[in-house]
Amino acid sequence: MDGVMKEPIRAVIVGAGHRALVYASYALKHPEELQITGVADPVELRRRQTAEKFNIPAANCFESAEALAAAPKLGDAVINGTMDHQHVETSLPVLEAGYDLLLEKPFATHQDEMWKLVEAARRFDRKVMICHVLRYAPFYAAIRRKLAEGAVGNIINIQTTEHVSFHHVAISFVRGKHGSKARCHASMLLSKCCHDLDLIAWMRGGVDPVSVASFGSRSFFRPEGAPEGAGKHCLIDCPADVESACLYSARKHYLDNPDRWAFYVWAGLEGKDNPTLEEKEAHLRQKDNPYGRCVFHHDNDVVDRQSVVVEFADGSTATHNMIGGSAKSSRSLHIIGTRGEILGCLEDSKFTVRTIKAAPGKDFDEELVDLSVTGDMHGAFGGHGGGDLRLVGDFVRVVRGEMASLSSTTLEDSIKGHLLCYLADQAMEERRVVPVPGDLAARLKPSAK
Repeated sequence: MDGVMKEPIRAVIVGAGHRALVYASYALKHPEELQITGVADPVELRRRQTAEKFNIPAANCFESAEALAAAPKLGDAVINGTMDHQHVETSLPVLEAGYDLLLEKPFATHQDEMWKLVEAARRFDRKVMICHVLRYAPFYAAIRRKLAEGAVGNIINIQTTEHVSFHHVAISFVRGKHGSKARCHASMLLSKCCHDLDLIAWMRGGVDPVSVASFGSRSFFRPEGAPEGAGKHCLIDCPADVESACLYSARKHYLDNPDRWAFYVWAGLEGKDNPTLEEKEAHLRQKDNPYGRCVFHHDNDVVDRQSVVVEFADGSTATHNMIGGSAKSSRSLHIIGTRGEILGCLEDSKFTVRTIKAAPGKDFDEELVDLSVTGDMHGAFGGHGGGDLRLVGDFVRVVRGEMASLSSTTLEDSIKGHLLCYLADQAMEERRVVPVPGDLAARLKPSAK
């Protein structure tokens, strides 16, 4: 095929954190498709560790995206895994320098920033893909194909739900970097559920949203929710009987389960080789360590539950419910059309298709699509239902000039889902229905999907 690269694409990591390294690990599994040729990160330890992992020469290690962009071009693309509020500022210089871009979600934290990146990608004619990895999970990809085949007719309603487990909401949205908009510049809905709102926009197959409403609050992780007599730090001043009975004890979350969320909670020990449990406990006992603080006496300010309602131009509707603090993490989906419905749970790797049958004694036909029987859904292809590395493989094909998949998350395709997040938060804060800007269609390029 003309214009298709035959050699592996060469990529530079910008922001050598957990997510970027997950995506870059594709190069270790498929060196014939992807090679990592450089790294840019302000932390010297992370630059050094990444260089060792991918055999990157010292000359190809930089302290910033700006320094990388000013140097001779090291490859074809950049994998950007910086913090949410740094995505645009670190992407603009590498786009101008001629790199295509794989960018972690959310790709921008507000509307003005979003359009700034879109305009830059158009101006420099660069390929930009957003890491909406759930589109690549076999569960969601198979459902999207069913819709494209017309399995349930025209869509009437979409219902999505995300249950964020008690330990996930505590580590990320109370104690962690996403617990405060002042620190991460993004709401919980944008940080956690831009996947889900992107899925809603994607499933709608090009139909534009027209209005958004939303309700939510921080109703549980507040001082009045603390157990009676609780201290401010789990391992320092919380009475033993209170701490031992608390479901959110830092000891239970991070010492009894030291490998759970290790890349977050033990980040302050990343210079130590194999820290002991005693060293980890001492780390949690430091008063300035947010992971040792009581979840009810923290500085978090993001919601712990939120509901969103979307109206589309064809009259169809969608809802998304995010609930933090559930016993088990899960994502579920229910799509109702004029000829049937599709419903299922991501973690089960299966869904049901029901088609209406107006026949004596029979209301519907039912098909169970069990993806768990097709092989490894997670490990071999990374997390997020097996979507992580499938996304990277698609990015490689796009940069090479090959045909993008149905799941392809181009920058243009990701605008509607992000916009729904911004407008939902606005609707929640202002307690009103917010219309989608009337010029949305004019500002979007025609989509092939």
